[in-house]
Amino acid sequence: MPRRPHPPHGPLGTRIVRRLTRRVTPRRARARLTLLFGVLFLATGAVLLTITYLLVDNSAGRFVSVHTGGPDQEPEVEIRPGPGPFPGLRGGLGDLARELRAQAARQHDAQMHDLLVQSGVALAIMAVISMVLGWLVAGRILRPLRTMTASIRQISAHNVHERLAVDGPADEMKQLADSVDGLLGRLERALESHKRFIANAAHELRTPLTLERALLEESLIDRDAGVDSFKANFERLLKISKQQGSLLESLLTLANSERGVDRSDPLDLADLTEEALLTLRPRAELRGVRIDGESAPAPTAGDAALVDRLIVNLVDNATYYNVPGGYVEVTTHSTAEHAVLTVSNTGPDVPPDQVDRLFEPFNRLRRTTGDGHHGLGLSIVRAIATAHDATLTAQARPDGGLIVEAAFPLRAPAPAPHRPKRPRTGTAHV
Repeated sequence: MPRRPHPPHGPLGTRIVRRLTRRVTPRRARARLTLLFGVLFLATGAVLLTITYLLVDNSAGRFVSVHTGGPDQEPEVEIRPGPGPFPGLRGGLGDLARELRAQAARQHDAQMHDLLVQSGVALAIMAVISMVLGWLVAGRILRPLRTMTASIRQISAHNVHERLAVDGPADEMKQLADSVDGLLGRLERALESHKRFIANAAHELRTPLTLERALLEESLIDRDAGVDSFKANFERLLKISKQQGSLLESLLTLANSERGVDRSDPLDLADLTEEALLTLRPRAELRGVRIDGESAPAPTAGDAALVDRLIVNLVDNATYYNVPGGYVEVTTHSTAEHAVLTVSNTGPDVPPDQVDRLFEPFNRLRRTTGDGHHGLGLSIVRAIATAHDATLTAQARPDGGLIVEAAFPLRAPAPAPHRPKRPRTGTAHV
């Protein structure tokens, strides 16, 4: 059965009014401002003329009355506000008063008509003048905006370092220009970071590809190669392929972390930390490193898988970059506003000015070829913390190693369903 087409939104009259409004309304801001100025002037001018007309119409006396002071005195004529009777008038004096009153009324009507016509002509002239002045004023107001628009159109990825640098008073236009300059600055930093990331990723991928090609060419060129030689080359190729897979998985995790959190569920850093340490302690003991944990409730909300990866990367990074006989301390606690995870480890000296650089992709203090670590662990940690609105701080310990603290927004503790512990699979990305 064919589906019925959905009716257009809104009644027919509303749609017609909207279409007419869109067609009548000018598209350019200058024309709209001019039209607005003209309409406002016409409205205020019409109100002003109406008030003036009413005041003039009711201010002056409209009727004439005639009276006499006595039989021996001359009649007097004076203008009074009201029609009033004419006491004491005799004969023709009453007729004279009525005629004078009618004449005064006609004269008043003629004056008010002239006032109305002349006011209308004056309003029409001033409306034209106001439209012209509105056009000039609107152009003057929008001139800085046109200048900024022309400058922004000339900015591309090749000259993103340029700025508007608008001078003048701190008005709305200056604030807009400063906001655009701030946005351009952030875009420039993002582009530079993106370029460095691509260059580093290409370098990290090019090295194993070059080695793989060399191993394959060696197997093809060496005609006397036996089974043992092929087996050794294949084992090396398998190891390189595993490292490449780990690198690609780390890049995918980093990209997903920077995209943001799709879902936010209640979780406790203490529970996730205890689960992580169960898997990481045996690996640390093989390297001669001791892991101490002290977990206090630290309720927060977020993506449990990403927060788990953050904990694993921090602890695994602290274990790998350590010294024989060293230790790693992992604690969780909550403050008035945050759920806090702290990872502290012994290790080689870290220059304080190099701490922030460790959180950039592919940055390591000491490069070791073939160690399986690509310098992405802490950058993934930072991306996950940013996605969860967490504050990440790091500082070098005086006797070597790092102290890293991740403060997540605190969630009020609430009873949660029991979540069975699952065996951990995969490796950390460092």
